[in-house]
Amino acid sequence: MSLRFAERAPDAHGHQLLIGRLLDSVLQTAPDQEIVYRDRVRLTYRSFHDRLGRLANTLGAAGAGEGTVVAVMDWDSHRYLECYFAVPMMGAVIQTVNVRLPPAQVLDTLDRAEAEILLVHRDFLPLLAAMGPLPERVRAFVLLEDERTGAPIPSGFLGEYEALLAKAAPEHAFGEFDENAIATTFFTSGTTGRPKAVQFSHRQIVLHTLAALGPWGNSPGTRTFGIADVYMPLTPMFHVHAWGMPYVATLLGVKQVYPGRYEPDTILKLHQTEGVTFSHCVPTVLGMVLEAAARSGADLAGWLMVIGGAPLPPTLFRAGRAKGMELVVGYGMSETAPTLTISRPLPGVAEETALLSAGMPVPLVALRVVDEHGQTVPADDSTRGELVVRAPWLTQAYAGDAAASEALWRGGWLHTGDVATQDRFGTLRIRDRLRDVIKSGGEWLCSTSIEHVLLELDGVAEVAVVGVPHPRWGERPVAVVVAKPGLSVSTEAANALLDQEIAAGRLSRYARLDRVDVVEALPRTSVGKIDKKLLRAARAATAETAASV
Repeated sequence: MSLRFAERAPDAHGHQLLIGRLLDSVLQTAPDQEIVYRDRVRLTYRSFHDRLGRLANTLGAAGAGEGTVVAVMDWDSHRYLECYFAVPMMGAVIQTVNVRLPPAQVLDTLDRAEAEILLVHRDFLPLLAAMGPLPERVRAFVLLEDERTGAPIPSGFLGEYEALLAKAAPEHAFGEFDENAIATTFFTSGTTGRPKAVQFSHRQIVLHTLAALGPWGNSPGTRTFGIADVYMPLTPMFHVHAWGMPYVATLLGVKQVYPGRYEPDTILKLHQTEGVTFSHCVPTVLGMVLEAAARSGADLAGWLMVIGGAPLPPTLFRAGRAKGMELVVGYGMSETAPTLTISRPLPGVAEETALLSAGMPVPLVALRVVDEHGQTVPADDSTRGELVVRAPWLTQAYAGDAAASEALWRGGWLHTGDVATQDRFGTLRIRDRLRDVIKSGGEWLCSTSIEHVLLELDGVAEVAVVGVPHPRWGERPVAVVVAKPGLSVSTEAANALLDQEIAAGRLSRYARLDRVDVVEALPRTSVGKIDKKLLRAARAATAETAASV
């Protein structure tokens, strides 16, 4: 016996899963819905589609075709959304450039992605200049700017984005091609060394878009995300497709608001004037929004935010809830496009406990928590192991890095590098990064668990706990703290609070700190995460120096 396949009429349409297909229904059901950029631009989905044709014709005139890599350096804007669609719809590849990386690394990513056309906001011209000579394959530049300043168009640029689009025809024959063609590429944030290249096909992005809708129709007790919502991303569009949500919002036909450069007062103004109801961001941005709202008295009630990128501290969750916000946690990675899980209320489970978990898998995601031998650990919410995953939209390799690709996919599962537990209902909890676990006295200490306790101290504004080499215990935990203005934090006070958790059996006795280091600011990665790699390296060097004296 062999597999059977459905009969097919000679003229039956294969209907490849292409990014352009996400627009098919919305142009009929919500053509007059708005897409807004700050207080500067208002489009409808109908005019948005016309601009996709103009952009494709502009890029085509510059030499773009199937397989051409078009790199974008912009703030979160309507232009970026247009590039999300028009570039891959041409069969070209969009590279979303991480503009927060150092110039040498940005240049490296452009080279390794084989970018040929660059769209650059005027604000990033100094970054472009600091890179030095660009690869010879870069053949065309387009200037992006929010307003005409009178400044000249830089030498070598084809022109300014809006002026070029105005000259181009809105009609463009977007063709059909293989859904497995690369649509997007970008680079990981480089927290473990040189940024790695990931790539995603049309098929993967369409499937991710459809699956990301699942939790919002299957979460009792949580408001859904649909046509009545107003969407504003607070995750950079250069980072993992802004978590894929602009594609979801466009598929649904919701009103979209793009804030440009992240400025707390502008974000709060757009929230109020445009009626924003749905956003997503990392905890740092949530904290920034809450601080700005405290200063201005802004009403945040009913604003649903998905928090990801780093654990959401209970103190920040409570602060958001006190302002009337609805907060849930999402989990994913650059390598996973990114959504894997979303938290939701659970019957009989305290709200904070349920919503601060990493949640449950979205449709089509398979998860396992495994030990060092690859065996699944008990689903008892306490036995820890590494989280490994499968889904149809995961990057299939690190482009150009065979060794790292093999390590990522060893055993046929994508290895996240995260320490996790899972309960019998499927609820996932991310306990720590494997590289951030502190190995002390034969026990593994979860740095995030210690951090969440220390955030309860009155004087602590921010904290990161890292392991420092110790001759007897292997490693010992050290807390690096940013103190609140006018307040101090001592090792004694921190350990007194930790002792309460140790006595209650919630922390190991090895969780007591060797010391507290108070600093003015914590180092962060290009996507806003605390860079524990730098914190560990600095303190390991100090420990080595002390040991040699």
